[in-house]
Amino acid sequence: MGFNMTEIATLKDTSERFNEFLKSQKRASATILAYGNDINQMISFLAGKGVRAASAVNSPLLEEFKADLERKGYTAKSISRKINSLKTFFRFLKAENVIENDPAVSVTHPRYEVKPPRILSKLEYRALRDACRGDTRVSAIVELMLQTGVRIGEVANLNLDDNRGNEIYIKPFESHDGRTIPLNKAAKEALDKYLKERPKVKEKAIFVTKTGRMFLIRNIRSSIERYFEIAGIKDAKVNDLRHTWVFHHLAAGTPLVTISKLAGHKRLSTTEKYLKLIGEKKEGNIKLEEL
Repeated sequence: MGFNMTEIATLKDTSERFNEFLKSQKRASATILAYGNDINQMISFLAGKGVRAASAVNSPLLEEFKADLERKGYTAKSISRKINSLKTFFRFLKAENVIENDPAVSVTHPRYEVKPPRILSKLEYRALRDACRGDTRVSAIVELMLQTGVRIGEVANLNLDDNRGNEIYIKPFESHDGRTIPLNKAAKEALDKYLKERPKVKEKAIFVTKTGRMFLIRNIRSSIERYFEIAGIKDAKVNDLRHTWVFHHLAAGTPLVTISKLAGHKRLSTTEKYLKLIGEKKEGNIKLEEL
């Protein structure tokens, strides 16, 4: 994977090699895309200053780029994420001996408050359920996310043969392992109801459009967001259905390791973050059937 050191490595060339490196590490496609966008934004900024060689980048230039992001109104959280991308990129260049010194080491992250996961109250998720009850497709998606904690991308990628009656199989995807998740009564009934009305098409995906095409992530997100609005639920995102599932199961006393495995968390520490919320928001004994 090395570079030809007899030539001056441009930022554009090195960014392409970095992209290939990320793919070889089996990083998630969304992560690779985000890194690429962040690095290309930096490259464009530096090109405006006449800097195109990777070896010409220094810490003051990166600090200027950071200040430019602030002037353009990026949030501290967005800037911090972009700095993470740059730090990973320049670490790669140093490891490949493209640069002698890493200019991103001294660049600091802006401070920002990390908001806790948004947990829907019982009143809220019941209002959402009522709002989309007449839409069997979205109703089934909401129940699956709320009752199993699956990710929005996993819902979109579900095929007909992944439905195994009393459970669904989540196929391995990029850096995530495959797993089987049991379906409770609410999830199974909502899914079965949709499947009876699902268009008879060749598409293997469970969730399809009226014309028989795969119901994409962006379609799912916009549909659920519309029902959030109809239900009068403020400041909620689709992923909050997953947060709500994790929270309620841990609050009901389901073992941490079990929830972590069913949620597909890579690290137990990801699941543990919800424990602090339980002490703050627990509403008595919450059972699975109540979701």
